[in-house]
Amino acid sequence: MLIFALLASIVSSINAEALLSHSQLYPSSQSPILGPKTRLTISNKVIAPDGFERSATLANGMFPGPLIAAQKGDHFAIKVVNELQDDSMFMSTSIHWHGLFQNGTNYADGASFVTQCPIAQNHSFLHTFSAPDQAGTYWYHSHYSVQYCDGLRGPLVIYDPQDPLAHMYDIDDASTVITLSDWYHTLATILRYVIGNIADSSLINGLGRYAGGPMSPLAVINVEQGKRYRLRLISTACDPNFQFSVDCHNLTVIEADGELTEPLVVDQLQIFSGQRYSVVLVADKPVDNYWIRNLPNTVNASYDHGRNSAILRYKGASKVEPVTVNVTSKNPLAETNLHALMNPGAPGIPEYGKADINLNLQVTNVNGTFYVNNVTFKPPTVPVLLQILSGAKEPSQLLPDGSVIVIEANKVVELTLSTTGAGGPHPIHLHGHSFDVVQSAGNSTFNYVNPVRRDVVSAGDPGQQVVIRWVTDNSGPWFLHCHIDWHLEAGLAMIMAESPSDTHAHLNYVPHAWDRLCPTFGSVMPSQLGGVGLKFYEAAAKISSSLYPPPPLSSTT
Repeated sequence: MLIFALLASIVSSINAEALLSHSQLYPSSQSPILGPKTRLTISNKVIAPDGFERSATLANGMFPGPLIAAQKGDHFAIKVVNELQDDSMFMSTSIHWHGLFQNGTNYADGASFVTQCPIAQNHSFLHTFSAPDQAGTYWYHSHYSVQYCDGLRGPLVIYDPQDPLAHMYDIDDASTVITLSDWYHTLATILRYVIGNIADSSLINGLGRYAGGPMSPLAVINVEQGKRYRLRLISTACDPNFQFSVDCHNLTVIEADGELTEPLVVDQLQIFSGQRYSVVLVADKPVDNYWIRNLPNTVNASYDHGRNSAILRYKGASKVEPVTVNVTSKNPLAETNLHALMNPGAPGIPEYGKADINLNLQVTNVNGTFYVNNVTFKPPTVPVLLQILSGAKEPSQLLPDGSVIVIEANKVVELTLSTTGAGGPHPIHLHGHSFDVVQSAGNSTFNYVNPVRRDVVSAGDPGQQVVIRWVTDNSGPWFLHCHIDWHLEAGLAMIMAESPSDTHAHLNYVPHAWDRLCPTFGSVMPSQLGGVGLKFYEAAAKISSSLYPPPPLSSTT
């Protein structure tokens, strides 16, 4: 096993304060906004976002983690400091900057055992990278086992002063960033052994209620009549997808996963784990309180007692819960109705199977374990990037065996992915790229002219397929995986190794601190790993009889 490093420069934290309405009848909390040069301290803290107290793994002691806000073109230097102490959860960590391409900085992508070793307890790592051509809604989360399910997730937004759709909204700030998440009362280090576990609650901006629980505070989004708001929705869920809507209000979609779209009016949208949407809400209704609804696709989910809900509160409205009524959607979002605004059109010959490289991946489920083309993903002990930088270039040389696909540089790739068995629909995420969705799951037609461009797509129901295209212009190993974290842990992943022979030159520079990550992680004592051992499996057995196999006695992840 492997990893870590100390880093050389200390970065400043920007403690700009922004008004984020996080309570229902309580005073508004002041949450810090961090800049692109900042520090994230990963530690444990007891929190009760839905009224149930439990220890969690958090960034800067908050759930969700603090907003990281940048301007287009900013350089990022984020020092991740591991101060984890609770050995009932994992005490190593890594942070992935979801949606940022890391072109030329694959080492900063944060995917444990793919692009780096985890950051060991009491160590740190400085992520330095740029995103020169990107602006939009992103997020960050742990990419070490199922750690982000214990709380390590937060929003990241890159604002564009020259946004071509800025004329459509008046307000776009920290108060309009909305995180949607699931929450578990049982530790992820236990739940990872349970096949088909279900969240206890759903949270909006870190607040919610659970069945049988107290009437905990709900998140409030404050608006003023007559103004237009760009709501940045981020699904940080470990598992469920959500149906999001605001009573009595339409939503105009203008962004999907960091990519602007042609404006599209809907009254409800389905959002999968890892996905993001910007929607414009026009506050043109009578001054009042309106329910914000976010229903998960879990059994018996409802809005009873304010569950799966937050409050849209007009300025001047009483500080009470809404009485608005949920109505059936008449104009839900269909992914095929979304079209890229900028440079629309999929790359390559506009015909199915006529890309430079045509890949077909079939996902199967055998007793809860997932296989991609008959191989279940198991993380290697040496990160794939380190393997490549150490001289491995061919598929036969790269581990894990059967889970690495080597693809040539500057080629158009068309990937067809289909699924069978339980567990879907699977949200499929590709690191290092956005892609064009030329066929959405459940749709028989192809669109090469103006498909939506994004970085997480639903693979649909069993028997359906999704087809995506991208260009291999970013040398390095890039994770392709289900963003249901339990399914990634259960093997639903592959690695796309783009032109390994070019990776060393493409990176140009790899920090010495990155080189030290693996030796440091490899030298940690078992007591410093946390969350491992037979007792966690035994705790899972008290919850369910449907379990994955017990861990090996020497297991460290």
